[in-house]
Amino acid sequence: MSTHAKRERLLLADLLEGAGPDAPTLCEGWTTRDLAAHVVVRERRADAAGGLIVKPLAGRLERVQREFSEKPYDELLRLIRSGPPRLSPYALKQVDEAANTVEFYIHSEDVRRARPDFTPRELDPVFSDALWSRLEKAARILGRKSPVGLVLRRPDGRTAVAHRGAPVVTATGEPGELLLFAFGRQAAADVGLDGDKDAVAKALEAGLGL
Repeated sequence: MSTHAKRERLLLADLLEGAGPDAPTLCEGWTTRDLAAHVVVRERRADAAGGLIVKPLAGRLERVQREFSEKPYDELLRLIRSGPPRLSPYALKQVDEAANTVEFYIHSEDVRRARPDFTPRELDPVFSDALWSRLEKAARILGRKSPVGLVLRRPDGRTAVAHRGAPVVTATGEPGELLLFAFGRQAAADVGLDGDKDAVAKALEAGLGL
């Protein structure tokens, strides 16, 4: 049975392949080649990937990622498609599903939405619910840097509080769009924002995300 993470992995690889190695992405300063290298290093170089979380290791991560970005683009895509090595924690289906479903969805949209002629992707209800479940669990972490109170709301009324405070801004949208908003892609996310004008402006400019 295919998992969400496996499907999103293959979709990301296809998007990267279609865009080519030098296309822009929503990740500031990164081309598709840089993004592909990031995905590979995160799964295959645990000694460097710690720099994503531990600041003192950021320099090592940058060096290793630069080395990988110099590899042939086709090789990077092959490594993404083939998945993590057998001894990687990501090789466990449960870990892959928990850690990579959102990761690959976000990065797929980083590639898709950097194109001026992109068309929105219609998500099936099961996948939308899976994204919402992950967003609910991570909302407080993702919204911790918000300078205003922030509530994430689905069209059906279900909500997740990302940051307690006042004034409050409510972002309303489908789970995939709310994830993009909460991961710092506010300008690219299709969400409606309700709240004081100045508070909304602060929410749009905030450095949200991990």
